[in-house]
Amino acid sequence: MSTVLVVNSGSSSIKYQLVDTVHGSALASGIVERIGETVGSIKHTFADATTSRTDPVPDHGAGLRAVLDLFREQGPDLQEAGIVAVGHRVVHGGSVFGGPVLVTDEVMDQIDALSPLAPLHNPPNLTGIRVARELFPDVPHVVVFDTAFFRTLPEAAATYAIDKEVAAAYGVRRYGFHGTSHQYVSTRVAEVLGRRPQDLNQIVLHLGNGASASAVRGGVAVETSMGLTPLEGLVMGTRSGDLDPAVLIHLQRNAGMSVDDVDDLLNRRSGLKGLSGENDFRALHGLVDAGDPDAVLALDVYLHRLRKYVGAYCAVLGRVDVIAFTAGVGENDEIVRARALENLESLGIAVDLEKNAGRIREPRIISPDWATTTVMVVPTNEELAIARQAVDLVGDAPDDSADLGHA
Repeated sequence: MSTVLVVNSGSSSIKYQLVDTVHGSALASGIVERIGETVGSIKHTFADATTSRTDPVPDHGAGLRAVLDLFREQGPDLQEAGIVAVGHRVVHGGSVFGGPVLVTDEVMDQIDALSPLAPLHNPPNLTGIRVARELFPDVPHVVVFDTAFFRTLPEAAATYAIDKEVAAAYGVRRYGFHGTSHQYVSTRVAEVLGRRPQDLNQIVLHLGNGASASAVRGGVAVETSMGLTPLEGLVMGTRSGDLDPAVLIHLQRNAGMSVDDVDDLLNRRSGLKGLSGENDFRALHGLVDAGDPDAVLALDVYLHRLRKYVGAYCAVLGRVDVIAFTAGVGENDEIVRARALENLESLGIAVDLEKNAGRIREPRIISPDWATTTVMVVPTNEELAIARQAVDLVGDAPDDSADLGHA
């Protein structure tokens, strides 16, 4: 076997998955939540059985040690799992990292230096790496960056029209995010269709609580909706997406809002939640069905922005062979999928309502036979993508003396 333990460390959570990269399956998975709070939560799933615990998890070190305890108690045995690497997700790689890298002290310093570009994400990502290196000292650690897939953006797409010296001094440009998902899905689309990625022009719509769109020409990203940070672009669960920058100036001057106030507003109290009070689509649809005007408007705003990006990327690509929906909303919400592509028949884009019905767990074409653009739902698997990139980087497995989780 060739397995990778994938760790995704957030500010108060750790998601993990033990991935069999040969068969593309998860051998075990779990999540540690509410780190640093009075009562923490840990769930570990193996062999179709889930073990749940509610214990204090004071820090990330305690969280990962609890995960190792569950592996020992519930399985699988990490010593026998054939682990060749620990893979880590890091949100922001800036202009420094264009692909996966082996973790070194220098790499960690560079990730730390990029924290001003992603203050909510890079520091906890870095904490998870630091702790995992202590617990798995003899296994290679690999970092995969959300921004790496979008390093190929043309300068015209990546450049903001502000003073170039200011932009250069502070790293202001479009970086893009969710890149691991966009890369995985665009590659998977080609596999499912039996086509070469270099022969396809694709629009990928990663729709979850965070949402992003990308234009991929011949397997290479040429546009994306997120920018310097994950705030730009589509309307999201709690984030505003695109906004006139003068709104920030207006609120600071006239509402007396501080930088932190505006940050909180745009990242946590905007998007669907800001418009309707709900950022869960199941609850939102319930409110829409009940005729709640705020919910109706929120959904309309969300879909309008999404449809506008699809149209813009049709113009960027010139020819669109495939539009792929993915992530939590994209895979599970038939209403969003259908309404997002309404009235685009003149562009050869449409959704067949029967094919589109329900939650979709496997890649499926949902466009009618006459459509010139294939519309698909392709479930994303960022953990598998991270694991495979880690295996490609480290090559052969380490020797049998590797110490797996006994530090």
